[in-house]
Amino acid sequence: MAHRATRLLLVGGGDVAFRTLALLPRGWQVTAFVRPGPQAARLRSAGVRVVVGDLDDRTTLARLSGRTDRIIYSAPPASDTDGEPRLRRTLAALSGSRLPRSLVYISTSGVYGDHGGSLVSETALLRTASPRARRRVAAERLLRRWGRDTGVATAILRAPGIYAADRLPVARIRAGAPAIEATEDSYSNHIHADDLARACVLALFRARGGRAFNVCDDAPLRMGDYFDAVADRFGLPRPPRLPRDLVRARVDPMLWSFMAESRQLDNRRVRRELRLRLRYPTVASFLETTDAAVPNTSP
Repeated sequence: MAHRATRLLLVGGGDVAFRTLALLPRGWQVTAFVRPGPQAARLRSAGVRVVVGDLDDRTTLARLSGRTDRIIYSAPPASDTDGEPRLRRTLAALSGSRLPRSLVYISTSGVYGDHGGSLVSETALLRTASPRARRRVAAERLLRRWGRDTGVATAILRAPGIYAADRLPVARIRAGAPAIEATEDSYSNHIHADDLARACVLALFRARGGRAFNVCDDAPLRMGDYFDAVADRFGLPRPPRLPRDLVRARVDPMLWSFMAESRQLDNRRVRRELRLRLRYPTVASFLETTDAAVPNTSP
């Protein structure tokens, strides 16, 4: 009898999901559930079977039923709701048929809130401050409960600031946006998009059900030091440093929600249990590999 190929479903087709494709075992059959548009076209060009749908439209979710052995869920929550109705509807659609063996959910380290620069493991208190982070906490709880009820091995990857060559804060630095002066600055954490994609694939096989993982590199940085390192690499002026209150008055509330929270993530669990070996253990190790020409990047 011929061996059936493993079927992977990508719910969401963003950058990290796309990067997983190069890491999959040979012969896997990959389907992506995405909205129509550039993401769908890019995935099709990579040989992925695309199912066009909308997580906000319950009728299209029926197309997910019985399609997969494993899932990587990278779609963000809706920004105008409480809880996580998108994930709830997706899990309901999956529950009505042959269940997958594992589901990996990309969450955010924002669920921890502010810890005053302390070292934060996966067992730390969730001090969620923003509506965005509260939606992620709701999603994590929903997913864990579903995993317990169904027996599907669920894994939660808590990612901090995701970067890559086209995801550096060059535009922000060019605009002269301020950073917090060193004595008041917050700790931030980072992960290269390739390393997060690698963690997603490993978690499909190695994660115990309901487990959360801090997927970050080995070197938390003061946020201003991160901006300085990028500026130095591309020959740009370093951002001006201002007192914390002045910076808050000059940046939009969304950006401030990232700048205000300070924590240093502990990544020992992801190294030990998923056996993740980082391609870029520090931001500096990545910047050393980049061309010194200023890239075209997002803020």
